[in-house]
Amino acid sequence: MRDTRTLRRGDLEAALERIDGKGYKAYKDLVGRYAFDGFQLSIDHVQGDPFGSPSRLRVLVPAQTAGFPEETRSSRSRVVALRDYLARAFAAGAKRRAEPRGSGSSGLIAMDMPGQSVLERSAVLADEQGVEARFVAGLPAKGRTVLGREAARMLLQEVPALVEETLRHAAHDAGALLRHLETVEDADALRGQLRERGLVAFVADGAVLPRRSGVDDRPMASGAVPFEAPDSLRVTLDRPNAGPVSGLGVPQGITLIVGGGYHGKSTLLQAIQRGVYNHRPDDGREAVVADPAAVKVRAEDGRAVTGVDISPFIGQLPGGTDTRSFSTPNASGSTSQAANIVEALEAGARVLMMDEDTSATNFMIRDRRMQALIAKRDEPITPYIDKVRQLYDDLGVSTTLVIGGSGDYLDKADTVIAMHAFRPYDATADARAVVQAHRTERSEEGGASFGRAAARPLRGTGIQGKDDKPPKVKVPHRHAVGVGGDDLDLAALEQLIDESQTRAVAETLLRITDDRALANKGVPEVLDALEAALDRDGLDALTRIPRGDLARCRRFELAGALNRLRGLKVGG
Repeated sequence: MRDTRTLRRGDLEAALERIDGKGYKAYKDLVGRYAFDGFQLSIDHVQGDPFGSPSRLRVLVPAQTAGFPEETRSSRSRVVALRDYLARAFAAGAKRRAEPRGSGSSGLIAMDMPGQSVLERSAVLADEQGVEARFVAGLPAKGRTVLGREAARMLLQEVPALVEETLRHAAHDAGALLRHLETVEDADALRGQLRERGLVAFVADGAVLPRRSGVDDRPMASGAVPFEAPDSLRVTLDRPNAGPVSGLGVPQGITLIVGGGYHGKSTLLQAIQRGVYNHRPDDGREAVVADPAAVKVRAEDGRAVTGVDISPFIGQLPGGTDTRSFSTPNASGSTSQAANIVEALEAGARVLMMDEDTSATNFMIRDRRMQALIAKRDEPITPYIDKVRQLYDDLGVSTTLVIGGSGDYLDKADTVIAMHAFRPYDATADARAVVQAHRTERSEEGGASFGRAAARPLRGTGIQGKDDKPPKVKVPHRHAVGVGGDDLDLAALEQLIDESQTRAVAETLLRITDDRALANKGVPEVLDALEAALDRDGLDALTRIPRGDLARCRRFELAGALNRLRGLKVGG
């Protein structure tokens, strides 16, 4: 039986001296808790090989020692921001201190490093009891022989120095820390005002939207045009710390973002879709926020679809396939986009965002000439243009759409924002004049109402292990998950922004698989139950052991992963 006592720092030092020169598995003797001056070190798991996954460690600093004032935890927003700030500091400090000390990962000290967005993470916890930091370490070895003295330098000198430099309030610039907390708290406050103001998004004047590249989410270093809202769409919202801020208010309803190529249409939409998350100071998007239930959807050739009612968009198919409970292992562009929308609605989406460039053309529009050539009786697809108004009028679901070539959408728009050289203009009146001068002759298709699909009961995920062993999980990168024998391509979930979120998705899929209390509940109920568990227990609700490499995702990205399982079972 493992010793659960809290040992002393000297006991760890003695153990390291004792195992010096022994085989690598001797490091497993270190598992346990050790009291240091001002903190506790917990060695939770030791790697079996220097070339394997690093060992998992935690440090726990009591509140009195950490010294973070109560004002740093006075709201949930500030708690999340404090944890994020400390994770950035610890991860950066660990990176500076890490150095090769032998074979494999020997000498590594690392923590899950946040990016530009501020997410709820498991890397650092902070409450009235104190601060807990979770990190990994590569215990030093030469070949597969323990280097006890090198390990002692890591664990007895460098880890305490890292704790002293990053997990105590006195070690930080109090002004920079407060700015980080207030920036996040202000963004949450802005987001909380959207619905009461009839908005789906807000983009502050002066925001910097362009990023450095497709793989670098930092703001463009030079040459970016600061955002400036047109007067007719400018609104002013309140912030509890930084005060009032003006900017573009994107109204509820149907909003088109138009303009020539390379003028910033997609850049604006991408900033808005990222506005469901908060951002660190100086990101440029600190005051760009979107409705938390805003979901970006796109076409996705080849995805699996299971038991989805896509009949609002796609009627009976050749061969008599019933689209009220549609399944396919290999969806087309139009059927995948229809399924993505219906699944988002099932999960509770209030705003749909789309870009013409990543949509299926035949799903978005069927113009008059094509209607004349192919009669409606021979075309099962009802294009989105004929459902976009119904979605808002019947269900209260708004649409924000980047459009460059389908002018028929001007008939449906409540608001038209034109981008010119990265500057927005209110083109609503101009669009209405175009509609009057150039009448479309296309016919409306698809019935008088959108309808409301019943929630699908979840019968099983289809995730299985091999030879009576638990299913294995792998997350090779942000948009890929392997769980059991199912490899999921999550590239179409554009609001899944961090690999740590993807790891949390994988663990959540395992929890859904194992939790009998979730069986046969409707998908929205399953999502509700999971969110309640995360609200109550944090990301530790997903795993049996403490982990520091998870970040919380929204219910929409979780539902997106669940719906792409090829063994998913829903319905009767």
